[in-house]
Amino acid sequence: MNISDIIQMIGQNIWVYGGAFVIVLSILVFVHEWGHYIVARMCGVRVQTFSIGFGKEIWGFTDKSNTRWKFSLVPLGGYVQLFGDTDPASAGHSDAVEGDDGESREMTEEERKVAFFTKPIWQRAAVVFAGPAINYIFAIILLAGIYVSYGQPVSPPTVAAIIGGSSAEEYGFVTHDYIVSIDGKSIKSFGDIRREMMVALDGERHFVLRRDERLIDIYAKPKFVENEDRFGFKSSIGVLGIISAEQGILVSKISRIDGIAFSDTATIITELKRRMDTTFTISLELGDSIQLLTVNPVSRLNVDLGSANTFAEEALFLSNNPAKAYTPHTVMTAVQSAIHESYVMTRSSLEALGQMITGVRSATELGGIIRIGAIAGDMAQQGIVPLIMLMALLSINLGFINLLPIPMLDGGHLLFYFFETIIGRPVPEKVQEYSFRAGFFFLIGIMAFANLNDIYQLIM
Repeated sequence: MNISDIIQMIGQNIWVYGGAFVIVLSILVFVHEWGHYIVARMCGVRVQTFSIGFGKEIWGFTDKSNTRWKFSLVPLGGYVQLFGDTDPASAGHSDAVEGDDGESREMTEEERKVAFFTKPIWQRAAVVFAGPAINYIFAIILLAGIYVSYGQPVSPPTVAAIIGGSSAEEYGFVTHDYIVSIDGKSIKSFGDIRREMMVALDGERHFVLRRDERLIDIYAKPKFVENEDRFGFKSSIGVLGIISAEQGILVSKISRIDGIAFSDTATIITELKRRMDTTFTISLELGDSIQLLTVNPVSRLNVDLGSANTFAEEALFLSNNPAKAYTPHTVMTAVQSAIHESYVMTRSSLEALGQMITGVRSATELGGIIRIGAIAGDMAQQGIVPLIMLMALLSINLGFINLLPIPMLDGGHLLFYFFETIIGRPVPEKVQEYSFRAGFFFLIGIMAFANLNDIYQLIM
């Protein structure tokens, strides 16, 4: 998809793409800042401002606790400013306040009691930690709600087919292998395999497979591939070369069976039905390219092959298991599964970040607001459930990023509180000031790089 196609598509759906992005981001920012706010109030800290967005106030009100709640002009974040802090990032504090006459004066004893910087270190840490923590809690609630309402979608971790020339073929995978674990991590669905391969790149992985009721160990390296989505955004992934149970094959795309060409689709269907429950290869026409697959279709899952109204609708199912199941959950099991999913997503994010730092993965995979907006718009068009799933994923990422030990982020504040606990006194203000400045410029640079990278990938 070229840039003109993308502009036209987004232009025709501006309210979907732009609206979905603003709504999703505003909800996540509100949740994050509300975590800081509510724990600050529980600790007896006065909250001066609760803002969704930055810059000039568009609309707001002041509550009975003298907190100003407002929506600001630039909807790309938000902040909670605590009493006694000199700025919303808690990068400094002051004993001075502005009096009724507009002149600066020292805090009264009562005012000092509600100032953030006077609170015990454990309370300050709790207020800071509450933002990322509630992002995780919010994601768990969203995921658990979907699991209880609709069930948890699970595609079995089976090898439905093997791509010719792939790592799976090279290292001895066969059709209908069931992947039990990868590097000791239990695999419950094909989505777990995709996630592990995304961070595997071309590193060797230890697979435990179940084949004919036997457990088999295979050490295999996925192939490093640069993937490109329909918008043109690129990402590096490891490709093992196996097909999931969800993917059926349109018979009209099959050109050869075991290298033999057939004259028409009806003959291909007859040949496929004859070869059921055996292993053979099929050649697929995918645009200008041909893809070779090793398959072993199961007859009981293809009983309707040849009964469609037109040959264009005929599909060959490759797996020996149903394509997808929805696992029902009680509230308790849904919460457990949501916690596990949040843990796995965080672990994958941490691995990917480590690969960027070490240079294994390109930093050009960092995405900004353009990429997030495109994904949010796509999910909104697919329905409310995919959009909620995306919101849960972004909430986990927001919590994870804010816990990184970078000055200006919550993790940076927690790092200073850790040093304060160790040395028995606050880190010198000058050190904090220079650290926060460096952190500010670092974050601005990362944001600029990510958004320019989005633009570059769209136009190139």
